[in-house]
Amino acid sequence: MQEPLLGAEGLDYDTFPEKPPPSPAERARVGALQNKRVFLATFAAVLGNFSFGYALVYTSPVIPALEQSTDPDLHLTKTQASWFGSVFTLGAAAGGLSAMVLSDLLGRKLSIMFSAIPSAAGYALMAGAHGLWMLLLGRTLTGFAGGLTAACIPVYVSEIAPPGVRGALGATPQLMAVFGSLSLYALGLLLPWRWLAVAGEGPVLVMVLLLSFMPNSPRFLLSRGRDEEALQALTWLRPADADVHWEFEQIQDNVRRQSSRVSWAEARDPHMYRPVLIALLMRFLQQLTGITPILVYLQPIFDSTAVLLPPKDDAAIVGAVRLLSVLIAAFAMDLAGRKVLLFVSGYAMGWGPITWLLMSEILPLRARGVASGLCVLVSWLTAFVLTKSFLLVVRAFGLQVPFFFFAAICLVSLVFTGCCVPETKGRSLEQIESFFSSRRRAFLH
Repeated sequence: MQEPLLGAEGLDYDTFPEKPPPSPAERARVGALQNKRVFLATFAAVLGNFSFGYALVYTSPVIPALEQSTDPDLHLTKTQASWFGSVFTLGAAAGGLSAMVLSDLLGRKLSIMFSAIPSAAGYALMAGAHGLWMLLLGRTLTGFAGGLTAACIPVYVSEIAPPGVRGALGATPQLMAVFGSLSLYALGLLLPWRWLAVAGEGPVLVMVLLLSFMPNSPRFLLSRGRDEEALQALTWLRPADADVHWEFEQIQDNVRRQSSRVSWAEARDPHMYRPVLIALLMRFLQQLTGITPILVYLQPIFDSTAVLLPPKDDAAIVGAVRLLSVLIAAFAMDLAGRKVLLFVSGYAMGWGPITWLLMSEILPLRARGVASGLCVLVSWLTAFVLTKSFLLVVRAFGLQVPFFFFAAICLVSLVFTGCCVPETKGRSLEQIESFFSSRRRAFLH
């Protein structure tokens, strides 16, 4: 018999209930009303993921346009196109590296807001580009912003969300990234490439405006000794009938026990390195499935195949299917569990949204800022190698070779999920951390 991640208290039963239990739809409606402020704060934050998804696939319609450009300063060769597509991931790796410092220095919210500066500058450079260097610098800056938000937003969302909706809200970073990509594909059917960059500025400005009214993460505030402000933030985020003081004391106790910095001796302790290692390997395998080069070069990939529809239309259809899949995952994650979806679903329903969520759930609080930045750094360095080499490999060996490699990695990912990934559905962050501290083996879930 499999062991639960943590022992859960049994339900209290009433022999003669006065009314039947609420239906799933009624529970969802009540939960939505009770957590509306958490939803608002989450929406404000994940607009950064929208911009990230938009910027990531910006090259999909732009590379074919620039390869046919008559302007010698903007015309792209195959090698230049590979740099234009891949340099975003180098910027994202640098953003992940900066998040290791900024997330714990400025806090999750201010780090997300800070990402608006390189993002807006990058879009402006690409919109007004008169040479390849402006395109590459713009891609690097938007990549830096994307790497920073990819590390900070999942942590912010997981730290403000109650356990009952953390799975659904944990899927929203991936959901908004996919929606951003779909928006780019759709606008690519209507707008020239410069105006696509101009349109990317809008969500960045809205994100900064909304986040300026949202609270910081209560856990971050407590870690900085700002107890009164943390209680105010938690009170604002929770419904009026919630036991805020009990939750505050739980978080406060956990933060006090982990207020010191992690030493090298502690870093070698399994309860510290095991969740970090699981998160790192999940992000590494996520990229090895090939999702980033496929999205970055989606339209050129369709150009090289015998599909019936125009490549621009095919790219938009892929974006719509991804969005639908992530929506299903968002609703199913707190019902079926994270691990089940990793096994039975495709990327957009499993390894896409769930790795973002699990990273923010399992990382220890004391190392959460640094570890999440390290995960993003490893993820985007892997993405750079794949994205830079993809077009060159396709030209040398054909499209089938990289896709066979990606398929093999998917099989490895299934084995890794079965052996190493814990189930975190319905558990508080403190319970999940206690699980790793108890030294139980991670495959007993």
